[in-house]
Amino acid sequence: MPSRPVTILDYSNNSFSSVLPNFTLYLGQEFRISKNKISGHIPESVCDSTIRVLDLSFNNFSGQIPSCLIEDGYMSVLSLRENRFEGQLPRTLTKCLQLEFLDIGNNNMVGIFPSYLGVLSRLRVLVMRSNRFYGSMSGALHNGDKSGEYFSSLQILDVASNNFFGNLSPDWTFNKILTTLTVIDLSNNSFDGTIPRSVGRLISLHVLNMSGNAFTSDIPQEFGGMTQLESLDLSQNQLFGDIPEALTNLTFLGILNLSNNQLVGTIPRSGQFATFENSSFKGNLGLCGPPLSSPCGISPAPPSTAHADDSSHVDVVLFLFSGLGFGVGFAAAILMRWGRIGKWFVKSARALRT
Repeated sequence: MPSRPVTILDYSNNSFSSVLPNFTLYLGQEFRISKNKISGHIPESVCDSTIRVLDLSFNNFSGQIPSCLIEDGYMSVLSLRENRFEGQLPRTLTKCLQLEFLDIGNNNMVGIFPSYLGVLSRLRVLVMRSNRFYGSMSGALHNGDKSGEYFSSLQILDVASNNFFGNLSPDWTFNKILTTLTVIDLSNNSFDGTIPRSVGRLISLHVLNMSGNAFTSDIPQEFGGMTQLESLDLSQNQLFGDIPEALTNLTFLGILNLSNNQLVGTIPRSGQFATFENSSFKGNLGLCGPPLSSPCGISPAPPSTAHADDSSHVDVVLFLFSGLGFGVGFAAAILMRWGRIGKWFVKSARALRT
């Protein structure tokens, strides 16, 4: 440890198994100790600091998140990803009016969706994936007063691999969020019912993953208006009807997965659709035409008894970087499994400096 407090303290990517009991004496504005082997609870002495950036990700921390950690309202970046934290999110998070980045993914946390975080006007990134959150998200992104100030700066929403269920409200988004959201990952939950057509109004969306749920509707024509979309995964649902021709308007679409649904009709072949392979459409017995081997006008063969789960899940991984001059300084970069999406977010991250 340094002999006196420093502004930025970064001990990431080492093999530390513990921290000194008095380590908080040396904390400045930023403390990063990710990718180590540290276990145990977060020392409550950290609550005596005025830290703004705290990255404890990829360790073995356990227990609950101390509510005192965020009561002072200084925190702007909090990353607790890939630990063993449990319990519920402290409602004192609403006091963190400067909070811009919250990643609690891959823990053992429980509770309903924290709609109360919607009052945080600076919150840009909310990652809750791979926990044990549950309940409905019907009103998650709106508060009913039409003020437009609810989750008004949110860019990334990742709630994949939890226990959320039920319908999504038709009024799932509001005006301000229409031009800020760039990534939504709802995959591997138990959502059902109709996909809200209002999702198609998210004109800045680049990644949409709703795979591994139980949606039972057609694919909204409105999706053709999301002209910035680069990745669309609706696989492993119960979607029916034709593939909308409007989707061929998505000229940046590089990743498409509509497999294992109940879609029918001829597969569009114009635009980006001419580049997609069989894997994008398989498991829909009513679809025909290239790239599938089933020609149109011929009844499909009976379904096979074997069924493999080949959902092309887009794993959104968020990393923190410093030095971009954005408040305390951070940028979030997205690494896709296919490695073909990223330039747009690098540009977006740099834009956060303004």
